[in-house]
Amino acid sequence: MSQEKEMLGIRDVPRFDKWMILSLQHLFAMFGATILVPAIVGLSPAVALLSSGLGTLAYLLVTRGQIPAYLGSSFAFIGPIISAKAIGGPEGVMVGTFFAGIVYGLVALGVKRSGVNWLLNILPPAVVGPIIMVIGLGLSGVAVDMAMNISLEDGTSVYSLQHFIVALFTLSITIIANMFFKGFFGLIPVLVGVVSGYIFAAVQGLVDFTAVLEANWFQAPEMMVPFVTYTPNFSWAVIFIMVPVAAVTLAEHIGQQMVLSKVTGRNFIKKPGLHRSIMGDGLASIVASFVGGPPNTTYGENIGVLAMTRVYSVYVIGGTAVIAVLFAFIGKVSALISSIPPAVMGGISILLFGIIASAGIRMLIDNKIDFGIKRNLVIASSILVIGIGGAALKFNQDFEIASMALATFVGVILHLILPDKKAAFGENQQLIKEEVNEQNS
Repeated sequence: MSQEKEMLGIRDVPRFDKWMILSLQHLFAMFGATILVPAIVGLSPAVALLSSGLGTLAYLLVTRGQIPAYLGSSFAFIGPIISAKAIGGPEGVMVGTFFAGIVYGLVALGVKRSGVNWLLNILPPAVVGPIIMVIGLGLSGVAVDMAMNISLEDGTSVYSLQHFIVALFTLSITIIANMFFKGFFGLIPVLVGVVSGYIFAAVQGLVDFTAVLEANWFQAPEMMVPFVTYTPNFSWAVIFIMVPVAAVTLAEHIGQQMVLSKVTGRNFIKKPGLHRSIMGDGLASIVASFVGGPPNTTYGENIGVLAMTRVYSVYVIGGTAVIAVLFAFIGKVSALISSIPPAVMGGISILLFGIIASAGIRMLIDNKIDFGIKRNLVIASSILVIGIGGAALKFNQDFEIASMALATFVGVILHLILPDKKAAFGENQQLIKEEVNEQNS
């Protein structure tokens, strides 16, 4: 990827007025996706904004202000959060988020001591690709349910043509924005879709503005602080639901760091080091668990903004984080987000969850994984059916290994025990290893 002349370097401080505009641009790029995750899983969008901003500031601190990356709510954890919430409630989700962050920290220490090849060796494309597909396809039922059904007070749901039309309208606008909009608006198709769908739903009489009108302008978000608002309850079931997903997000993290290095013309894997970026990512999720937000991860949307604007300043990223924190304390913004109808979220989710699944397919294609080789076919088939089918190991009422975790374990174990390991890396993965080794040398 060629680098054009940068407009602002990593450590450049922009003029204040320009600074605010550039930071707001990053905020809009991540806003739609970051609030969508908590809206889907039933957490507070305002707290998600707060944890996103605080997590990004923590990331910048750990990486010594050398990597211009913004962190927001992770889509990979949507399914696990829903399952964990059913077992341990929102409090259980926070415990799972905390331990997912701890796993990042342990991996960061391992990378610092032993390099990154050991991690790449147990997570080849033939394993990670199908797991990413499971993340997207496993959520397809959630998206369709939100799009076409309305929930009743007795816990049942019924089909609604009106809601499904709103969902399809939202989906259509999002696709149009993604395919045909250029420049800044081309970077925020999710936000364009949500706003358009919201207006269309309001015209249909599906939006209740009462909470928005009654909300205060300045209002603290409903944070969940351990040992203050609740007492954490450790659960192995929740741990085994959420922690294994970190394996997938770690693989994505490495890929995004390499892309970010190419975009900016720096070597972030060498300086400040991959171990620092992984540690910062994990710390961001730990911060989220202390305030009640979903797990955080680096955002591809913001890498797109960097590539478009060639503004690489970490001060702009820091400004975005500060604005996100301030937004979390504006009560009317939180109430407005909470008033978005499920049908709008369902329309957006149909596309986003499909894109996640497609990203898994793309990983297999990009790495030229040969499914004429039996071991690749066996691994992918096992992961897909176990993950999407909802298979689980239930040892007792309080302990089970859910489908996502089980699919991950099965995929890694099959990769380690089956012969011909090289086939799982495809034709391009060896080039990635060599690039990582070259950047670390």
